[in-house]
Parts: sequence; C-alpha cells; structure tokens
Amino acid sequence: MATESRLEAALNGRRISSTLQSVDHENSRRVCSVRLNLTSATAILMLLTLACWAAANTLVVFKTPVGDMEFELFDADKPITVRNFFRYVESNRYENLFIERWAAGFVIQAGGQVVSNRYTVPQVVPVPSFGDITNEYGVGRTYSNVYGTLAMARRGGATNSASSSWFVNLGDNSFLDSVDGGFTVFGRLLRGTNVLDKFVSEAAAGAAGMSWLEPNPFFPVDALPLSTTNVPPTYADLVYVDIRILATQIELLTNGTASIAWNSVSNRQHIVEWVPDAAATNWTVLVQTNGTGNTMQAVDPGAGVTTRVYRVRVAY
Repeated sequence: MATESRLEAALNGRRISSTLQSVDHENSRRVCSVRLNLTSATAILMLLTLACWAAANTLVVFKTPVGDMEFELFDADKPITVRNFFRYVESNRYENLFIERWAAGFVIQAGGQVVSNRYTVPQVVPVPSFGDITNEYGVGRTYSNVYGTLAMARRGGATNSASSSWFVNLGDNSFLDSVDGGFTVFGRLLRGTNVLDKFVSEAAAGAAGMSWLEPNPFFPVDALPLSTTNVPPTYADLVYVDIRILATQIELLTNGTASIAWNSVSNRQHIVEWVPDAAATNWTVLVQTNGTGNTMQAVDPGAGVTTRVYRVRVAY
C-alpha cells in the first residue's frame, strides 16, 4: 500500500495512546546573506562587512505546534553535514516536514517525509534526496550523541548513507558514537528543553496535551507523535517542524547609510554592534533591543559604513 494510503488508514483507524494529562552590486546597493557565529554565552548572529565576511556557526529555530527549539549548528566542525542540511531547508524540500518517529526517551526523527497539499488533499510523500553524504563523525571536534544533540540518520550498516533524515537525542545515546563509524552530531539545543522534554516520556507527552499513534506507518516499532488528543486524528494533528535559519542581511542604501536586518529570537536581548574595520576589537553598540521572533532592522547613519564590520549578538 502507498505510504500516504497507509497514513490515511492509520489516522482514521489505528490506536491512539494518551494519558490525557509543547549581497546585488547595482545602484550603489549591496546585500549580503550570512550565517551566525556563537560563543558559549552569547549567540552572534552576524560578523561581517559589506564585502560579505561570513562567520562560523549558525543558529536555527525549529518551530512546532508544541513549542520552539533553538539549535546551534556546528558549521566549522561538520561543514558537509551542515551545508547539506541548509540545502534542504533553503530549497524548501523540508516544507511541511513533520516528526515521523518518536521513541520515548531515545529519539525524535524527521526529514524523510513531508505532507504535500497540506491544506487541500494532504498526502505524505518522501523528501526528494540530494544524495548521500560522507559521514563526519570523526571530522573536527567530536560530539557525542547525548541529550539535546542533533544528528544525521542513515540506513542501517551503511556509514556514508545519510541524506535528508535527522534526529534529536532524548537521552544519553552515546552508544551511537561507536555504531558503524558513529552517528554524526552536527548541532545542539540552546533553548527549548521544556519543549524537547515533552517527548522524553509518554507521561510527559500526555501531560502536555499530546498523544501518539501506534503502530507508526513509517517506523512500526516506534510511535508517531501527535500534537493533540483528537480522535480520530487528522493531518492537522501531526507535529510539524518549520525550520528557520537565522540569516542576516546588510544593505548599503543610496543615501549612504547601512541597513542591518536579521531574523530575531523572541524574548531575547539583541545587541547590534560595529567596529571600523576587521582588525578592530573595540565594538560600539548601535542599538540594543528585545527580539520579537520576527525580522528586525537597524540603520547605521554613520560615515564610513562601507568599511565597518557589524555583528548582532543574542544574549542567552
């Protein structure tokens, strides 16, 4: 039976469990899209000049019906894996992605299937693959598969077979570090443990107003998490994951000022700063504001902006 048919049958007739208790070089204008750099205490959204100097690590937000989770990706240590992840996000191949596997206390997994025609005639279809990538478990710094880490899934026994699927560890799964060359961890949770904890146990999921479908049409051994306790469940009840890369953009405007725009993190302090050139270390605050979770903007009216280096820090 086709995958979508199996899901339709599952959503309309299978058992639901719940305890019932989360840069353009024209017209004097340049635009640079960059990623994010992070330090241990502060996430630096941007470190660049108008010549597009990119930074190290990236910050992404996973928005779900049960809450948001913010992850730092290890761009410098796992470059192939992170670029592969960006490729799926930026090409919209992850549009209408949902958590397709839940093993309480072990992992939640997504990236293999999406829902097409979500609001009309929904059906589950495979994520079109860009092909397999090289396993980077031993590349750069090594990160263990422990609670809150983001790792690539792959076919059993095939080390270099990761493509679109990924998982988040719900506990200490360090035994995965030694399975077939190790499962590559390419990110870690920075904020949202309260959301992730809803998947740690069935009791926690139930207390959060969630339920689950058994057997799972995609992973029969595990469950399919649902964001509600509706009976019977529909496609609207899946735990969808909207992945947003917190990219930043700078524009040199025709009046000689610079516009700095970035995707903000809600309820966190954002500090936009600048130095006169890349060699300088004494940062000057341009603006300080609280994040809204939406795109925010600041304008630098100062002279010499074409040589300035800017950054946006998010305080954690």
